[in-house]
Amino acid sequence: MASEILTLDHVDAFYGDSHVLHDVGFTLTSGMVLGLLGRNGAGKSTCLSTIIGFLRPKRGVIRLDGRDICGLSPEAISHKGISLVPQGRRVFKTLSVRENLIVAAQRAGRNGAGVAWSLDKVFDAFPRLKERQGQTSALLSGGEQQMLAIGRALVSNPRVLLLDEPSEGLAPQIVAEVGRTVAQLKSEGLSIILVEQNIKFTMQLADKIVILNTGSVVFDDTPARANADQSFISQHLGVF
Repeated sequence: MASEILTLDHVDAFYGDSHVLHDVGFTLTSGMVLGLLGRNGAGKSTCLSTIIGFLRPKRGVIRLDGRDICGLSPEAISHKGISLVPQGRRVFKTLSVRENLIVAAQRAGRNGAGVAWSLDKVFDAFPRLKERQGQTSALLSGGEQQMLAIGRALVSNPRVLLLDEPSEGLAPQIVAEVGRTVAQLKSEGLSIILVEQNIKFTMQLADKIVILNTGSVVFDDTPARANADQSFISQHLGVF
């Protein structure tokens, strides 16, 4: 039976005086994809920032495998097995593809991580990165930079992968390729939180859907349940 690998429990988070997350709670089951949806400004990226430690919650608890990780630095949280693919890629543009991967690499199998990710495995998953491994990352296309951002997160050998808008700004064929990659990672047992504006993309990949509206959880159920209640979902997401 699959276990809960990541839990948010009554989490409140602020930016200055702005109360952004309100009593947020949900669980990520080991080996599953959780799709985190919401309109712009709903709190999705803030939720990821709070999980990875960029923003400390004012209230509540975040647990990785039952252990509280609130208050730890982003580096410590990453070392415990959570990796973020940030919105906008944010690769090191002055470094080569290979150098981007080397600086992020962590020992395989740490913290009970499943499939071991090496540079060679990333190059197998993304042949275009292998072809361009000596090229400066600034010269890559948007799709190639997204592949590199995902590969950079994978070589840290995480147990939980946070993906923030991985399809943003990409051509449809590249979006499909990213989708196949996420599906492959899921099949290999990686636990994933997927933040997306692309609702169809998320519904096809996710085992569970959580919807935020103005910083609060308004839906937490399966994609099938979401599809069965489109009027409610459209109320919180717009066009569906």
